Amino acid sequence: MLEDDLDDWRPIQCRGVRGATVATANTPEAIWAATRELLFTMIHYNGIEAADVASAYFTTTADLTAAYPATAARQLGWLDVPLLCGHEMAVPNSLGNCVRILLHWNTRKEQTEIHHIYLHEAMTLRPDKDSLPPIPAEEIAQYMQTL
Repeated sequence: MLEDDLDDWRPIQCRGVRGATVATANTPEAIWAATRELLFTMIHYNGIEAADVASAYFTTTADLTAAYPATAARQLGWLDVPLLCGHEMAVPNSLGNCVRILLHWNTRKEQTEIHHIYLHEAMTLRPDKDSLPPIPAEEIAQYMQTL
């Protein structure tokens, strides 16, 4: 459900929420683990409910081909959210093993209230967005056990 707070007077708008991280290897497990951590952190810091997500777009750099990163969203219980995967542009000297997410989120929040999340080596992509600490792996594992 949409966040129920004192800002109910604001119109609901579709906002973009961005994030990026890196996978430790080109294996399904590494891609899914990195994507789960990133998506969970995006959800946690923004208060996102799956029912309010219009769609999600996942990309990887061309060196990650072992699995679809969107599978991690299904692992987190996002069974009804439309998901799509693709590859990023192959820009010379760009960050490798990178997973990116763009969520289209229906919310009353203003653009300036949204936390875009960049974890691990991907913090170099947006050094202005490195003020949020990552969620401990144990918290993500506990959440996964509730699904």
